[in-house]
Amino acid sequence: MSRSIDYGNLMHEAMRGLIRKVLLDVADNGLPGSHHFFITFDTSHPDAELADWLSDRYPGEMTVVMQHWYDKLDVGVEGFAVTLNFGDAPEPLYIPYDAIKTFVDPSVEFGLRFESQDEDGDDAAVTTPPEIMPSHATSAPKDVDADTKDTETGKDAEVVSLDSFRK
Repeated sequence: MSRSIDYGNLMHEAMRGLIRKVLLDVADNGLPGSHHFFITFDTSHPDAELADWLSDRYPGEMTVVMQHWYDKLDVGVEGFAVTLNFGDAPEPLYIPYDAIKTFVDPSVEFGLRFESQDEDGDDAAVTTPPEIMPSHATSAPKDVDADTKDTETGKDAEVVSLDSFRK
């Protein structure tokens, strides 16, 4: 049996480490300037934690926005917890890094997409390297799924779907 280097999973681990470092900085210092994040994650991931009504509404994946209003950002080794406001209803979420499908910061046209697929119908997953998304795919989409408000400034933030950017 020959051994090989699993570059796909090594890249995933490195890019998820990058996300963790960014979130640690935000937890310590807040979001700098116009930075904000669109984070799409697998709501059916066994370690993801979200309210039943959210998992019912988004049974496969959901995109959340960290921008004007977020609270209790707690960044861990395996994932992060954050409270976001869904239509004036604060809801705690726990998002494992392994559940993240896309991480986008449209303020600087940066984005990552993580993909995995089943091979030959069995349970072994093939992991493709994360893809740095082209700048045209990192602009904020217009279809709004839920609204949030910044309690300090009263500005609207949005939870949106990035489906229009998927192939």
